[in-house]
Amino acid sequence: MSNKSGPKPTIPHQTEIRIESGPEAPAARALKPVALLLARHEVRNLKRWFEEFDRDILLPILLGEIALYNIGARENGDDQGGHDELACADSAHLRPCNAYSIAAATSLPRETVRRKIARLIELGWISRRDNGHLFVTGEALRRFGSMLTSRDLPELIETADRARRLLNE
Repeated sequence: MSNKSGPKPTIPHQTEIRIESGPEAPAARALKPVALLLARHEVRNLKRWFEEFDRDILLPILLGEIALYNIGARENGDDQGGHDELACADSAHLRPCNAYSIAAATSLPRETVRRKIARLIELGWISRRDNGHLFVTGEALRRFGSMLTSRDLPELIETADRARRLLNE
């Protein structure tokens, strides 16, 4: 007799999730509705970002990578200034990056990254120093930081709560 349950689903670079198989396993029955719920959430967010960034989906990816790189020193405890990164875009407190490091982080071609960075600079969301160092601007942090906390975070929490309820049913 062959085992038709197949491999157990895993999350890359995370702990393996073991799902009981068979018609009586509640977690197995909930996987499809949870996957659908999460897919709807992700597509909704992608559409929002697409529209917010002039229908160019690479712009929020690059802006996000630059912002995360800039504030990474604070997240790792390297900056002892105690500043709120969403309120302060003083580049003296941010870790610089450049187009090459962002291209490497995103696996995008360097020329594409350079073009998109030029657009982010035009929009006023990124600043570039003479030495090529890139910094997210205070305007970008205020605009997108407030958007994340006012809309996306509560929706993400609600989606997570709904997924938990589905898994516990």
